[in-house]
Amino acid sequence: MNQPLTAPLDLFFDYQRSTGPTIGAFVTGLRDGRLLGARIGDGRVLVPPPEYDPATGVPIDDFVEVGPAGTVLSYSWQDEPQPEHPLDTPFAWALVQLDGADTPLLHVLQGDRDELEVGLRVVPRWADERAGRITDLVFVPERRLSSSKPSSDPEHPSSTSQPGSDPERPLSPSTPSSAEAEPVSLINTPIALSIEHSASAQESEYLRGLARGELIGARVGPGSPVYIPPRGASPTDGVPTEEFVQVADTGTVTTFCIVNVPFLGQQITPPYVSAYVLLDGADIAIQHLILECPADEVRMGMRVQAKWRPESEWGHTLRNIEYFRPTGEPDADYETYRHHL
Repeated sequence: MNQPLTAPLDLFFDYQRSTGPTIGAFVTGLRDGRLLGARIGDGRVLVPPPEYDPATGVPIDDFVEVGPAGTVLSYSWQDEPQPEHPLDTPFAWALVQLDGADTPLLHVLQGDRDELEVGLRVVPRWADERAGRITDLVFVPERRLSSSKPSSDPEHPSSTSQPGSDPERPLSPSTPSSAEAEPVSLINTPIALSIEHSASAQESEYLRGLARGELIGARVGPGSPVYIPPRGASPTDGVPTEEFVQVADTGTVTTFCIVNVPFLGQQITPPYVSAYVLLDGADIAIQHLILECPADEVRMGMRVQAKWRPESEWGHTLRNIEYFRPTGEPDADYETYRHHL
């Protein structure tokens, strides 16, 4: 058996959530250039505000503006920023105790490494265009205020660029427009995960078969069920599946659904059919698309065949099969697939 295959796997999507009254107040404050905490039952002000009092469970509704200045309690230097970080130059992660708050806020601190110290006074540098995200600001040493260009309002100098782009620019936020006055009720959070995926020995044979234009399943031995994609062991008795079997690229539609709803990233215009296809020679169905016929003509028992992409586009992936299409054969008898629904 060949060595297992490995490949990088990048997973990413935008997670959208409603903010509710507590998180909504905090992120709306960020958009408007204000830092908000919440006063809980024992009188402490927590930042960011929790949705419920951690001691009593009572919903939080007493919001308090804190800062904007604060004190560094501790920090860790980030010498090599990663793609997902808010700055592309070295910076520090810092616990900043904002004035008026009783808990520190973990955030980005921009500055020279040799000027950072515990006890350093810092202030926020706000982005001109803010969306109600924690990345709408970074912290910088307060002493940089003295080198910033003065404005007509010494407490609110004008802002000219994004946070972190110019260490000496004025620090205070611009005023939100009337269109931005509505509270922030929805936020999008990008979720990303990059891993090095290692396929099992059985999966690797299946993937190598796809690269050759073959569909490879596995079974415990002669007469036992053929699983595709292969499993490492039989799910009924745990015996390893050590015998590989090539199955046909023809099969029978067992169950299916018609997709009518559009969604982000969709590559086919609805309506279209996603179906389970029981390949000839296999004992478990695979999921794939059914095309080249109207969606309302797809049915259980329909005989279909794989439509492969050009060989030059093949890789170690089931995407080598573009979709399945009707063969024109008579429908399979229900008894031949009734146990595979």
